[in-house]
Amino acid sequence: MTKGRLEAFSDGVIAILITIMVLELKTPHTADLEALKQLGPVLSAYVVSFVYIGIYWNNHHHLLHATERVDGKILWANLHLMFWLSLVPFVTSWWDETEFAALPTAIYGGVLFMAGVAYTLLQSLIIAAQGPHSKLKEAIGRDTKGKLSTVLYLAAIPLALLVSPWIADGIYLLVALMWLIPDRRIERKIAANPSHPPR
Repeated sequence: MTKGRLEAFSDGVIAILITIMVLELKTPHTADLEALKQLGPVLSAYVVSFVYIGIYWNNHHHLLHATERVDGKILWANLHLMFWLSLVPFVTSWWDETEFAALPTAIYGGVLFMAGVAYTLLQSLIIAAQGPHSKLKEAIGRDTKGKLSTVLYLAAIPLALLVSPWIADGIYLLVALMWLIPDRRIERKIAANPSHPPR
C-alpha cells in the first residue's frame, strides 16, 4: 500500500468521527438563551473533542508527509491509532451526558492516553522503517511535548477518580492548548531539505 492510500483512509476515518460527533448535537427546542445554556456541557465536550481530533489529523498529516516508506507494521500501527480515535465520539457523549462525572472523565482520559501511545508507536515504527538518520527522526528529536502529553493524560485519570474530575478536565484542556499551535518541526525539516522530498 502506498502512503497516499494510508493517508486517504485515515482522513476518511477522521472525517466520519467528526460527523458522528456533530450529529450528537441536538438543536434547542425553544428560541431563548436558556435553551443554549442547557446545551453548555454538550457544546463544551464537542469543542474539546473536535480540537483533539483536529490536532491528531494535523500531526498525522505532517507525520505521513515526512514518511518515505510504508510497511505492514506501519499499517497496523495506523489502524491501532484509528481504533482509539474512533472511541472519541463515544466517550465524548458519555462525558457530556453525565456532566463530566468522575468515571466518564477518567475513561475519556484513558482514551486520550491510549491514542497518544498509539501515535507514539506509529511515529516510532515510521522512524524505524526509514532509519536513524531520517528527516523525521531529526525533526522529532526527543519529542518532549509528546512524552509530556502522555504523562499528563496518565496523571489525569486517577485525579478524576480520587480528587476532582474538574482537575482532570483542566489537564485535558491544557494539553489541547499545548498542541493547538501546529507542530512545525517536521515542516521545517522538510523545507530545509527540498532536494529529498518524501516519496
